[in-house]
Amino acid sequence: MKIALLGYGRMGKAIEKFAVDRGHTIVYVLDKEVEKGALSDSDVAINFSIPSAAVANIKAALDHHIPVVCGTTGWLDQLETIKAYTHKKESAFLYASNFSIGVNLFFKINAQVAQLMSPHKETYQAKMKEIHHIHKLDAPSGTALTLAEAILKENMYNQWELNGQNPDRLAIEAVREGEVPGTHSITYTSEVDSIQLTHEAFSRDGFALGAVIAAEWILGKKGNYSMQDVLNIP
Repeated sequence: MKIALLGYGRMGKAIEKFAVDRGHTIVYVLDKEVEKGALSDSDVAINFSIPSAAVANIKAALDHHIPVVCGTTGWLDQLETIKAYTHKKESAFLYASNFSIGVNLFFKINAQVAQLMSPHKETYQAKMKEIHHIHKLDAPSGTALTLAEAILKENMYNQWELNGQNPDRLAIEAVREGEVPGTHSITYTSEVDSIQLTHEAFSRDGFALGAVIAAEWILGKKGNYSMQDVLNIP
């Protein structure tokens, strides 16, 4: 498989390692000060660029009918536009806020727990904390927002609030420190006890490998997909 890397920072380099280890070839690299190869030679593009470059990068690949796997967060106000553009170009697009297999299983667990907790929302107060490295540009993280959406879906809260104190909103605490790959915790607290769900990433390797697996999966497909489709998570 011939891969285009749109964004060549820490994640791009980690993806390159796993892609080469799995027998694939990097034929195009695009970053702020780097452009090597030809996008048109690619079978699939993997986008981990900065948020401001994401839409242009994705559209450029789709214009060549190259399917795109995207893990960049912080641009999702234009996600529906990209999904429509994918349909127009008769190509394929897969967005995930996190490509880790463990995190995607965690998404499912979080949704199921939120459903169980919903009838007890007067008793338990939910809150979330996410910790990432100091280089991460967006807050809350895309992973935290995906987790929050599942909780909001169960009508426990109408909206989330970053570092807020409003009891009527789901509080998300975003911490940026050191080189932490990513830790996400959801805590339900009552007057007598608490329940906590936590996922802690030990490195970026799980994210990078998952992105390569998603790229392998999307070849030959048309439409808009998620990591749940790749992993067949109902």
